[in-house]
Amino acid sequence: MRLTSFTDYGLRMLMRMASAPERAYSTAELAEEFALSRNHLAKIMQRLARGGFIETRRGGGGGAVLSRPAHQISLGAIVRLLEEGQPLVECFAANGGDCTIDGRCRLKARLRSAEAAFLADLDRSTLADIALPAEAAA
Repeated sequence: MRLTSFTDYGLRMLMRMASAPERAYSTAELAEEFALSRNHLAKIMQRLARGGFIETRRGGGGGAVLSRPAHQISLGAIVRLLEEGQPLVECFAANGGDCTIDGRCRLKARLRSAEAAFLADLDRSTLADIALPAEAAA
């Protein structure tokens, strides 16, 4: 299974935030650390905020903070949110994609099972399990 860069950077952001949950992180600070455009990072932050993983505050002393303790945030939930709208294969798309072997394909069920197993494994881990070490967070 391959995750999008959107999910990759979202996980990295959350790992950084979990390393020092008491402080707020600005979009500019995180964009610089991950060599990512502020615009792209802002889109990721919006999705994470909409999903209830972070809270954002404007103004001086503002930024993004985790909305709850890292040990209460499952990796599976994060990946599900960030990969929303990104089907594993074309035939998993909401509209069914453009598959010429639909109805005869025996691969689809196996891929659904593998995807479910992948997410179930991620559900057994939390953001606290992958938080960056304190010394790396400086």
